[in-house]
Amino acid sequence: MPFPILGHDRNLAYGMTMFENDDIDFYYEEDHPEDSTKYKGANGWVAYETVSKTIKVKDTVAVNFSYKKTNRGPVLNTIADQIDGERPISMWWTYTKNDNRVMNALYGMSHAENINDFQSALRDIHAPGLNIMYGDAVGNVAWWATAKLYQIPDSINTKFVFEIGDGLPIEKNYLDFSQNPHAINPSTGYVYSANNQPDSIAGMLYPGYYLPENRAKRIVQLLEPKNDWNKETVGEMLNDVTSTVNVDVTTNLLKKIDIKGLTDAQLEILDALEQWKGDYHLKSTEATVYHRWMYYLLYNIFVDELGEETFEALQSTHLIKRTIAPLLGNEKSIWWDDNSTVDTVETQKDIINSSFIEAWKGLERMLGPDPTNWTWNRVHTLEHGHPIGQVEALRSFFNVGPFPVNGTREVINNMYFPYTEDGYNRVSSGPSTRRVIDFSDVENSMSILPTGQSGNPFSEHYEDQAEMYNNGKFRKMMINKEEIMATSKSLLTFISEKDSKK
Repeated sequence: MPFPILGHDRNLAYGMTMFENDDIDFYYEEDHPEDSTKYKGANGWVAYETVSKTIKVKDTVAVNFSYKKTNRGPVLNTIADQIDGERPISMWWTYTKNDNRVMNALYGMSHAENINDFQSALRDIHAPGLNIMYGDAVGNVAWWATAKLYQIPDSINTKFVFEIGDGLPIEKNYLDFSQNPHAINPSTGYVYSANNQPDSIAGMLYPGYYLPENRAKRIVQLLEPKNDWNKETVGEMLNDVTSTVNVDVTTNLLKKIDIKGLTDAQLEILDALEQWKGDYHLKSTEATVYHRWMYYLLYNIFVDELGEETFEALQSTHLIKRTIAPLLGNEKSIWWDDNSTVDTVETQKDIINSSFIEAWKGLERMLGPDPTNWTWNRVHTLEHGHPIGQVEALRSFFNVGPFPVNGTREVINNMYFPYTEDGYNRVSSGPSTRRVIDFSDVENSMSILPTGQSGNPFSEHYEDQAEMYNNGKFRKMMINKEEIMATSKSLLTFISEKDSKK
């Protein structure tokens, strides 16, 4: 990218998260009954366009493939493993159906001098959808959901594949940018985004793949009672590792626990969970037990209906994250029954209790019989992988870590990990940067990166921020030219090929 994705100067600052809106639609196509090179168009049979591609692969033969294309988009049947039926399915995507002017938007954002200039540039972002966050030195704060949104008919679920002319129109009625979700200088005095479902400002919902409310609720919970924030307290908030939603989930689980037959050690853990504040620090045993219990719960709820493969696929989606809290609060859900038992109808209480025992036994196998040793630092680790570090002999040289880290899924310090059978919660994504811009003292704004400023393993700056990042610390971002020159330790000069020959 030739323009900063995250940026600030002395006048304004901006950042972004993913909007998570649904901008892809799927349609069943109809092949000509006697000529497979044609499909049914709006005015009769039309020839498929054939697109051929070559992917060059180093040190081996190139990969050649072709696919059919309709006026709606590419036909996925021969190029997407998930499509296994005979009926052709085409994919319509906003990104490929509109002029790509995202670079114009980034140019305008990075050259804006005020909020009006900045907002004007955002209209050029069509896809993927982005939540753009803004603040400036004169006190404006704003948030815009940027994307080319279009009207969806009532009662239409955009996640399905649709017949042509049935339900989901192919010709889109795009909304004006003013109808996108946004907030400019709201009465609350703050804006935020945590990839959560946005509120409507035009009397409609916006289909998407949003994350659950956990982080958004925690942000509001911390911001509402306090109005004397400074950069240090904002930095503390960015490193917050508490989930109030997980506390609510735990409360629901404990109501269903049958304590008959439980050991003293098991009862002690349940007592600790009852007092738990939902925090994920390194020495927490409650955090370890909660997530192991959650894995077995989800497994026992879904695998009997979905099978192992589909369950693993479901785990990689945002849908499962949004499902946990409401499902555990609904004892009447049909998912509680285990389909593999013919003569028994399991209840929510049955599954919760059996899953707790399975989690307990699993933790004993992993970490030993003493629950005081089941601390979060033993199971929750972060390793920054390098492509060459996939070779085991080179792993320690190219990879950064692994480190035990606090945080968890869906807290502000969002150290996400997939649930695994072995019970080790290896972080697969997290904050790509933490930044605090203080316009009352802009020259002392601060940030931190997960590893370092250099991508060169031989550089001293390859991993020199990793320890600070893990410990929730920051480093100063200098924008004063005189200070930079006075404190610099080296100078890198770029010389063009033309100048080098002089």
